[in-house]
Parts: sequence; structure tokens; C-alpha cells
Amino acid sequence: MAVDFDSLDTADLVVDEVYEGGQSTNLGAEPLRRLLSVKASGGIRYLGSASRPLLVVLTTTGRSADWPDHLDAETGVFTYYGDNRRPGRELHNTPIRGNEVLRHLFQAAASKEGRADFPPVLAFASTGVGRGQRFLGLAVPGVRGLPSSEELVAIWHSTGGERYQNYRGLFTILDAPILTRSWLNSVINGAVANTVEAPAAWRKWIKTGVPAPLVAPRTREVRTPKEQEPTTSAQREILNSLYGYFSGRPHHFEHFAAHLVQLYLPKASELEVTRPSRDGGRDAVGKYRLGTGLSGIEIDFAVEAKCYAPSKGVGVKQLSRLISRLRHRQFGILVTTSYLDRQAYAELKEDGHPIIVLSGRDIVELLFQTGVTGQGSIEEYIESILPATSPG
Repeated sequence: MAVDFDSLDTADLVVDEVYEGGQSTNLGAEPLRRLLSVKASGGIRYLGSASRPLLVVLTTTGRSADWPDHLDAETGVFTYYGDNRRPGRELHNTPIRGNEVLRHLFQAAASKEGRADFPPVLAFASTGVGRGQRFLGLAVPGVRGLPSSEELVAIWHSTGGERYQNYRGLFTILDAPILTRSWLNSVINGAVANTVEAPAAWRKWIKTGVPAPLVAPRTREVRTPKEQEPTTSAQREILNSLYGYFSGRPHHFEHFAAHLVQLYLPKASELEVTRPSRDGGRDAVGKYRLGTGLSGIEIDFAVEAKCYAPSKGVGVKQLSRLISRLRHRQFGILVTTSYLDRQAYAELKEDGHPIIVLSGRDIVELLFQTGVTGQGSIEEYIESILPATSPG
């Protein structure tokens, strides 16, 4: 369902609803300006000043190699990148001051006083059809259980051989499926957002600083091969470069796979690549910590690394090798530059084996999050990892 352009200024905001653009070819057809009175262009738009905005809109196309924004609908975590991508420019010195807005948001969210007059942050994604925008939800800075030092991080990217620094922010989409027009209008007109008209999840976050995420568990757990493959040409280039680099050097890939597991599971420890002749069917082993302090426990896991051509799937036979080597109370991680084929994935889920699958798409998305966004940068990244970890 979609809201037509002429009805935007009276419409509520509903999660996953599409808000259509106008028919003209100029910026007057931009829907977010009519919907929320923000500017007609820019990834980060806001009312008021950059240091004290009344309302902030984050927009994404989902197709930028430099800004790989991503919404994890299952957890409600929205990863969003700032607005600097020009080499030689200071992080906050951007034309529309979007990175300054992000810095303000995360600083204010850290204290009760800062949240008292916090601006609503509204996330949208381009539909790819005309100027249409899909509403992703009401966002707040931070993720429950994640240290504040990891919520807004300045990372380095490179383009054309030149480097630039940009923000990567982690937001939580709140469990607020509908934002009423009356509340939105009051905010647009300068009223404090924390009123009785505000969504309950928003008022709770303002009071406690603890977000209640809008979670949407998958109804179909078996991913098709297509769902495990890269979605953009830039991602496919990176994956092909990765396969080309490690093709014929499987043990080197095992070390790189262990590094990817560490990125995917930051709480993993004692991650060790096994010797080729004595691996017992496991390419790497490690421990994953649950809980904190003296009450925490550690669970063993095993890693199987398969450097396959992106078009060649991992089958039942290869998956069975990992399953058969898992010990009691262990879980497994399959890391592959390709995908797990349909039959193997179906059997994995039907039998309830505790195995995580990191496919080609998962790998490039992990690398994008670290700032690897191009074919040249992947080779530099591999070489920065391997000297300390490879067998020589």
C-alpha cells in the first residue's frame, strides 16, 4: 500500500508504508519535504540547527558502496553511515553538516538530560521507483547490550586510492509501528517530542535510555542461493577478488575465515586455526562467551572454511563433514565464498543442527562494515591481516 503525493502532509507514518513522490521532474516532487517539512535533498535532513535539531530524517538508497547502510529487520538494528566521502575533508566539515548531527544525537542520547528534548529520528529507504520512500521506523541511537564506544565510530574508507573518514552509527528501530500526524505536526511546529501523543516505546526510551526494538523474526529460515549471494556489482567484485586471492591456498583462507568469525562474533576468544594434517575435520576452533563477569560461561565452536567459486555451492557432503566433527555442546560455523545449496540448507534447518552459515553475501557485508568497499581495498585488507596470522 502507498500514500499518494497529495495526501502526504496529512498522513501518519506507518512502518513499511511507501510514500510516493510527485509527477514533476524538479525537487518539488520530493515526498519527504511535503511529508515532514525537511529539505528536498541529502542523506541526513533535519529541522532546526545541526546542534539542536527538532527532527532528523535519515535516508538511504541501500545501494551505495561507500555508504552500506543496512536494516536488520530481525533485530531492529539500523546501521547508518554519515555524509562524508570526500578525501582530504575533516569528518564534520560536510556541506549539510550531517556528521555533526550524528555526533550530537549520540552525545545527547547518552544522558537523561540530553534525552529530555531529543528529536525524533525517522529512517527511510528509497523504493527505487520514482522518488518513493519507504518508512523504516522511529530510530534512536545505540543498541541494547552494546558498549557506547561502539555505537558511533569514525572509520576509514578509500576511493580511487585516496582515503577519507566517515561515521558509522548503530541505531535501534523502536517498536512504534505508527506515528500519528498530530504528534509529527507538533514536533515540526517546535513542541517537545516527549508528550502523551508520542509512542509508548519512545517515552520509555526517553525515560530509561533502554530501547525496545521492533523485531521481526524470519518466518522462513532456509535462505535460497540467491539470498546468500552479493546484491550489488561492487560486492560481487570484492567476492570475486577474495576468491581469486585465496584460490589454491586453502590454509591461508582458513586464517582469513577465522578473522571473519572474529568480526562476526566479537565475543569469540581463543580462536585458533588448526594444523592442516591434524585438524580433526575442523579448520579452526574457538570459544564464545555468554554473559559477563564471573557468571559468564564459554561455549566451544568449530569452523569449516570453504573457498569455493561464488557460483559453486557447498553441498550436503561438505556440510556433513562439519556436523560429524561437532562435539557435545559445540556449535559450528561454515564460512564460504559461495553459498550453501538448497538441499543442504533445508537438511540443516530440519535437523536443527547448531551451525551458523556465513555465505558470500555475509562475508562482503562484514567487510563493508570494516571499510572495505572496493576491489583494490580488499587486497590491501587481506595483506594487512595475513602477515600476523598466516602460516607463511
